[in-house]
Amino acid sequence: MNLIEGVKVRKLRLIPDERGFLMELMRTDWEEYEKFGQTYITAVYPGVVKGWHYHKLQTDHFVCVHGMAKVVLYDSREDSPTHGEINEFFMGTLNPIMLKIPRGVMHGFKGISEEMTLIVNVPTELYNYQEPDEYRLPAHTDQIPYDWSRQDG
Repeated sequence: MNLIEGVKVRKLRLIPDERGFLMELMRTDWEEYEKFGQTYITAVYPGVVKGWHYHKLQTDHFVCVHGMAKVVLYDSREDSPTHGEINEFFMGTLNPIMLKIPRGVMHGFKGISEEMTLIVNVPTELYNYQEPDEYRLPAHTDQIPYDWSRQDG
């Protein structure tokens, strides 16, 4: 897959032992790190789509810590060399990755597990309650050439 300009994927290392496991989600010495704004967790129920939105100021860093998510990116940035490109990532328990989503890139996700899916985000900016840095479109829109339905083979 040709990655959208500025998107980065880091395979995360799960370190198990007889007590359980440890997995680092973000480190300041990783190339994907820019700065710290806050950390939050978002949940999505099976089959539900949360999307679309983008940020003008904020870069997101997604890690799915429970279940599986289909995370989809759409490059709507007019000045980007990958304008119009779509990237699709299946992340979570079966594929532990950290996904860096740059400013201006539309993104959304769908819970594809039988249980609730949990995504931790480490954005570069604090959430501004008075003026949120979120610009939204409906999950099912003609403005983005993507169909959220499952592709059976």
